[in-house]
Amino acid sequence: MAISEGRNQGEVFGIGEAIISESCSLSMKLSQTSFPPAFLQSSGRSHQRGSSASHAIFAFSPFFSLHDWDHQIQHGDDLSLFPSLRLLGGYETALIHPPFLRRFHHILATSLLDHEVRKAVAERKRIILTGHSFGGAIAVLATVWLLEQSFKLKNPTNQILPFCVTFGSPLVGDTVFGHSLRREDWAQQFLHFVSRYDLIPRILLSPIDPQMHQVLQFFHPNSPSFNQEEISSSQQALHLYSTVTRNASYVAAHSACRAMGSTSPLLDTLPGLVKMSPYRPAGTYVFSGVGNGRSVIVKNSDAVLQLLFYCLQVSPEEDVAEIASRSLKKHLMYESEVRHCLEKMDVVLLEHLERVPLSSEEVGEDDVALIQSALKDLGMSTEARLSLRAAGDVERQRMVNQSRIDSNYDKIEKALKSLESYKSSCSLRGIGYYDSFKLQRDTEDFTANLKRLELAGLFDEIIEMMKRYELPDAFETRVEWVKLGTNYRRLVEPLDIANYYRHSLNEDTGPYAVKGRPKRYKVAQQWLERTRLSPVGSCSESCFWAIVEELRMEKKPFGEMEEGVLELERQLLGWLASGEMAKDMLVEGSTFVHWWKSLPLEHRMSSCVGKLMDGVGRNAPLI
Repeated sequence: MAISEGRNQGEVFGIGEAIISESCSLSMKLSQTSFPPAFLQSSGRSHQRGSSASHAIFAFSPFFSLHDWDHQIQHGDDLSLFPSLRLLGGYETALIHPPFLRRFHHILATSLLDHEVRKAVAERKRIILTGHSFGGAIAVLATVWLLEQSFKLKNPTNQILPFCVTFGSPLVGDTVFGHSLRREDWAQQFLHFVSRYDLIPRILLSPIDPQMHQVLQFFHPNSPSFNQEEISSSQQALHLYSTVTRNASYVAAHSACRAMGSTSPLLDTLPGLVKMSPYRPAGTYVFSGVGNGRSVIVKNSDAVLQLLFYCLQVSPEEDVAEIASRSLKKHLMYESEVRHCLEKMDVVLLEHLERVPLSSEEVGEDDVALIQSALKDLGMSTEARLSLRAAGDVERQRMVNQSRIDSNYDKIEKALKSLESYKSSCSLRGIGYYDSFKLQRDTEDFTANLKRLELAGLFDEIIEMMKRYELPDAFETRVEWVKLGTNYRRLVEPLDIANYYRHSLNEDTGPYAVKGRPKRYKVAQQWLERTRLSPVGSCSESCFWAIVEELRMEKKPFGEMEEGVLELERQLLGWLASGEMAKDMLVEGSTFVHWWKSLPLEHRMSSCVGKLMDGVGRNAPLI
């Protein structure tokens, strides 16, 4: 458990005090403007000691049409601006709250944001994107867009990363969204200030109903309801508070039970009985207004989720209506609260959550005492502390799981070397690697099949753990595993394809690449594509034999399949030139050679791979 107290602000928050203060002022100015522009821009020079870097701040307006909130949650919204927000190896993309996504698309299309950002980047300014309330959500998307478009560089040493700082921002995306940010090592570029009692950062833990729409109008300067007295006496405020806390309790309890390893079937049933929000926190959170001017920093997203819920809990002696009113007023008070936080700099960083004290009476070392005091100020009950511990245990267990998976690395390498030897022996026997395995005539083929199955089990375990988020988010970006996964895919997938067509599984299931391809190969392929910053599907060389098998079984006239043949030939030439494929498919009598020589003479004479086929035997036996 580490404590940051009295440190340099840039070290604690990842950004200087002056920039945070300026960002907050600019954001709150937009929140109080009757007809605000889509964004405000401010430039300056860093006041951080030892730094002469300049910066450009872009603050986004929190206001847009409330009818946007009526749209149903949908996965079909355009995520073309955010290609990294997805699970690798699958087709599941992140869910972003539709009104925020549409608003950001609208700003890009109708404002000078793109032009001004590019100009600031060209001037080597650090880009700060910020916003209060719903403007913070737009700032989050703008930051991800900028990371995707401009700063995902191949030379990270010259990288000036953008930074996002928000004040009272609601949640933006789902679990996949947060996972993607952490996988890309972008989560540390997001800093969210949340007042302990502010309801808006929790609002998307609940479905938005019509009564909640009315409350949102309290925050718009153009609305006749823009009045703190009305907020104080409003029944809608109590409805909003009750609805959000009730729904947040479902989400927090469900997450905590999962973290604690509960196997109750009710966990799978609950989402079907209760409409649970899919939105989750991502980035670093600063909980201000904790008590005595102290702030609490939390980076563990599971712990942030628990704090968002438990910080709102009311003690029996407190008036719920008064707390509901305060929760809305607090949303308009960030400027003074953030200023107080920066001036006092009494900051507690919650780490090693598995050691969180379970009662307010527990005492220990000095850092534990400070943690204890902060948790008490936050109103953390024993139940809340158990949930924080569970969040810490999940994070720790992921590292344990990674160590266990790493222990299989040498075993996988050894099995791959065995298959490399098998591949070499096939060449010595004058038959291609793919075709030898497909025929299964020798003992070596049987032994290779055992290695294939052994490796499938090892990689499938990794895929299942990734699917359940049981490994660190950055596991799949580790260079050694990307390299091992690529070697595995290129060496072993041809054997899977051979087995698939040997047993005619395509007749029942369909083409291998469409219906039969195991996820372990899709994941390994996308590991490499992400590392190379290549488009999805661009590293498909290990599927070569599946394409050949489907083309050779085509019953159509050549004219109708010519485009597919030409594309395969172009890809093959590129794969061979780059060394991504060996030339074992050119062995006399291989499935590929036999099929290619069955193509019309006119095509073969002009084919780009014609020269490769020179010297290959003319009387190839059928395979």
